[in-house]
Amino acid sequence: MQKYAKMVIDKDFKIAEIDKRIYGSFIEHLGRAVYQGIYQPGHPTADENGFRKDVMELVEELNVPIVRYPGGNFVSSFVWEDSVGPVEQRPKRLELAWRSLETNEIGVNEFSKWTKAVGSEIMMAVNLGTRGVADACNLLEYCNHPSGTKYSDWRISHGVKDPLNIKTWCLGNEMDGPWQLGAKTPVEYGRLAAETAKAMKLIDPTIELVSCGSSNTQMPTFPQWEATTLEHTYDYVDYVSLHQYFGNPDNDTENFLAQSMEMDHFIKTVIATCDFVKAKKRGKKNINLSFDEWNVWFHANEADGDTMKNHPWQQAPALLEDHYTFEDALVVGLLLITMIKHSDRVRMACLAQLVNVIAPIMTETNGPAWKQTIYYPYLHASKYGRGVALQPVLSSSKHDTKDFKDVADVDSVAVWNPEKDEVTIFAVNRDLKDDITLTCDIGNFEGYELLEHIVLECDDLKAVNSAAAEAVTPKQSDETKVDGRTVTSNLHKASWNVIRLGRRA
Repeated sequence: MQKYAKMVIDKDFKIAEIDKRIYGSFIEHLGRAVYQGIYQPGHPTADENGFRKDVMELVEELNVPIVRYPGGNFVSSFVWEDSVGPVEQRPKRLELAWRSLETNEIGVNEFSKWTKAVGSEIMMAVNLGTRGVADACNLLEYCNHPSGTKYSDWRISHGVKDPLNIKTWCLGNEMDGPWQLGAKTPVEYGRLAAETAKAMKLIDPTIELVSCGSSNTQMPTFPQWEATTLEHTYDYVDYVSLHQYFGNPDNDTENFLAQSMEMDHFIKTVIATCDFVKAKKRGKKNINLSFDEWNVWFHANEADGDTMKNHPWQQAPALLEDHYTFEDALVVGLLLITMIKHSDRVRMACLAQLVNVIAPIMTETNGPAWKQTIYYPYLHASKYGRGVALQPVLSSSKHDTKDFKDVADVDSVAVWNPEKDEVTIFAVNRDLKDDITLTCDIGNFEGYELLEHIVLECDDLKAVNSAAAEAVTPKQSDETKVDGRTVTSNLHKASWNVIRLGRRA
């Protein structure tokens, strides 16, 4: 069968204005994400606060708009009071989620300072596992209230005069998971989250709140968890969270590259569930989605299990340090395309995580920071995926895999940036053997010229980058032509493509 891909894009085919927070990320007190990741006093690049400037430069290049903190599973035993005040007086604690030693050298104020330095904002999570309403309210008062109260004045006494003004808050983390400290039934969590949300919005009505959704699609309570918890939280929250990780333990690349279809199904199911609750309550607002944990995660599972079981209570042990392959980068690109297609309801998302822990950025303890393969599709989406998502009218030849039927050989989406008068086409050729020509009718973008065609490709699907060398890096392609309103691009086999069109100055 002849393989093909055809697409029509048009300014009038609008999905939504993309919320920049869809390109967010995540830093948890886990492994070497904080200590030796973003923070390492004595490192040759460390600034006066002990933050690694080489890491900061790579984060700034990604232009990460929001970072979820401090967890993750970590948050369900987080005692936030231990993370503020004079560092020398902060206690060390057994961190139960990852069986590590937490020194509390980095806490709420330090992390706020770091996010401001890299041009980002915080998505703060509160502990609804081992703590509850009062502690969430106290933390919010500490962070956001100007002065004149116990906790706001406590912040000021710690040398932080101005409020942190954190506007996005997660009501716990994965509370349906039996691995979670203080896990809840749907009714237990729904009641607790609703009461916490009510109280927090009395303190600061301007904040946005994220209710915990299912930990993944394989949870036995999915999607009833969302339906039950939102019955309680609908009137008080703005988002429901989605978490999903993807992997290739069976070394079946074709099936791996089709897993973005599972993400698509997950998103559609959660939207339907949110809208069911809205209809049942005769509500007027949509509950939007925060896909605040997503990535490829499977490479280091065996090593992680050994470390936590047999070598616990280390400070910043190497955990979840997946070394990403080129095929992982293709999957990350496909997942980004999927979320852009749903940007009318997926308003926030966090690539989990940012540094060292299942991350696009890796560091050597006393050496350099470097870019993993997945850094590049994330960079391109964050850089060129700002503006209006356009609904692609896409037809492509298809194939089947072990778990998926009618998998498009080419998946693609376009983003229009009216301010820059540019349109960017993101496209992945999933075919492992053949190049495929993408023919695109650009409709009322006639007159646009080709600015560049960036391609990420590698003959070795298992190639990885390292501190010593980058085997997988983007390059320029000369295989795109524009003729009037027709764009013709040769998409190489197994490739991530960024085709940028616009009016030249």
